[in-house]
Amino acid sequence: MFKNAVVLTGGIATGKSTVANLFMLHGFLTIDADKIAHKLLDIHSDTIASLFGDEYVENGKVLRKELGNLIFNNSDEKKKLENFIHPLIKEEIQKEASLFESKNKPYLIDIPLFFENKNYDIGKSIAVYTPKEIQVERLRKRDKCDEVTALARINNQMDIEEKKRLAMYVIDNSKDLKYLTSEVERIKNEILKI
Repeated sequence: MFKNAVVLTGGIATGKSTVANLFMLHGFLTIDADKIAHKLLDIHSDTIASLFGDEYVENGKVLRKELGNLIFNNSDEKKKLENFIHPLIKEEIQKEASLFESKNKPYLIDIPLFFENKNYDIGKSIAVYTPKEIQVERLRKRDKCDEVTALARINNQMDIEEKKRLAMYVIDNSKDLKYLTSEVERIKNEILKI
């Protein structure tokens, strides 16, 4: 099913979106699990309201920030959401992947929780790596939050050092954009060599 797929993963605020965009500039097709999840949440906003309460939905749209706050602080609620949404995301990813597979060239699937959930049988993976202290700094800036909140969100995911260890390829995003661009170029060449 995922013969040509390469998973793109990493932690929150490690720069996955930037890396995905750089790969797209090199002509890589990309499937984005988060975008699929956002679309599916709104399509199933009635179910979200019945699972978590009407206060998490407004005008047929899921209030993602509010729902995020709920599930980041409550593992039972997080599990409830994952049990509902993950099978739907997987189905959508498989649909898109089957189109990409017909082109018979490598493509990316951006799956933030690839190693955590082990839902996909995909052999090749890229971890976008940033040391935790830079992750905290970037997240605080991006979400305008304090250090405690940033750390809580980061610690809610598998440690970035562990993802780095598990991945087939690692892209170092601890420096500037020029360096990141060269890292993407390096990994792109390795992937196309296979």
